[in-house]
Amino acid sequence: MSVYEKYMRVEKFPHIWCSGCGDGTAMKAIIRAIDRIGLEKDKIAMVSGIGCSSRTPGYLDFNTLHTTHGRALPFATGVKMAKPEMTVIVVSGDGDATAIGGNHFIHSARRNIDITMLIYNNFIYGMTGGQYSPTTPLGHLATTAPYGNIEPSFDICGLAITAGASFAARGTVYHAVALDKLIEQAIRKKGFSIVEIFSQCPTAYGRRNKQATPVDMMNWYKDNTVPSSKAKTMSPEELQGKLVTGVLHDVEKPEYTEQYARLIERVQGGKSN
Repeated sequence: MSVYEKYMRVEKFPHIWCSGCGDGTAMKAIIRAIDRIGLEKDKIAMVSGIGCSSRTPGYLDFNTLHTTHGRALPFATGVKMAKPEMTVIVVSGDGDATAIGGNHFIHSARRNIDITMLIYNNFIYGMTGGQYSPTTPLGHLATTAPYGNIEPSFDICGLAITAGASFAARGTVYHAVALDKLIEQAIRKKGFSIVEIFSQCPTAYGRRNKQATPVDMMNWYKDNTVPSSKAKTMSPEELQGKLVTGVLHDVEKPEYTEQYARLIERVQGGKSN
């Protein structure tokens, strides 16, 4: 049995992802990270919302919860509050996380609850018809922006950091070995941690934006990403149009479920402060 089969629900295959989609590569990186940590499958709860990315938990043999659009984090928060000993992982997409689920994203980071959120960012709503999302770059095309997107895009990691997350990192499916290491760091981190994963969508995004094949899109990741260590030595002009990858933020902060448990203990013990 391969390391992948150990963690997969093989009876659920073949998967629904399009040929050339990056989501399967991201899923395999998650498996490698979990295997390296040595987590028991029944100690993991994986939660998702709606979209291509959110089909990931259905293929993995953990305690899984496939919820409604944008609501993965509230469900995951409930799981973590009820069972704080569980490792809770949310798999989401750029639309699911930052549009309909954006409010939950902000407040989960603000609370710094011990949940790892993995956000597959393909710059588009892939499953629902190729509409532009909050991360679609300026000028790029979508079914709802046939003449080019005029809205500035979110910096997902920047949003998480500003809102209060303990850990934020960014990787791509092209840099698969580095990606599973980032996911491992995020899972090990106490507090709210995110990894933004650039995952190509050749069907809904690439063919409309001069990246006709998955290979073109992977090469774009290779040519337009800069490791965070190198980015520190570059000017803003040199970084224009580049995606900075690696660990972007890693701090120690009080974690929500631990503070909540201490509050209960204090109140039940009759202490006033």
